[in-house]
Amino acid sequence: QVQLVESGGGLVQAGGSLRLSCAASGRTFSSYVMGWFRQAPGKEREFVAAIRWSGGGTYYARSVNGRFTISRDNAKNTVTLQMNSLKPEDTAVYYCVAEQGSRPLAYYGGSYSIWDYWGQGTQVTVSS
Repeated sequence: QVQLVESGGGLVQAGGSLRLSCAASGRTFSSYVMGWFRQAPGKEREFVAAIRWSGGGTYYARSVNGRFTISRDNAKNTVTLQMNSLKPEDTAVYYCVAEQGSRPLAYYGGSYSIWDYWGQGTQVTVSS
């Protein structure tokens, strides 16, 4: 069974940086796409970024492109989201997600219902 455990959330001032990590276990993830979603209070879940476990192609939401970087460490089975130049509107619970598949990465930037596996989430709060 796939397990995803996030860490690294917290409180940061606008303009600062945070690094989120997701420890993945339970499967061999070579055929998986990994990603991050976020959900702010009163808002729908929003796609943030995705990465193909094998090959490492990446895809970002427009709102974070150029500020966030997704990466994976195959040896440690972890996925990382480096968040720079944070803004108050980045405040949300961030979820690590996983889905087995080989479609173009833009496909996975669609509905949250595409993704089968979710972590428990980690809170990120950006103060102004």
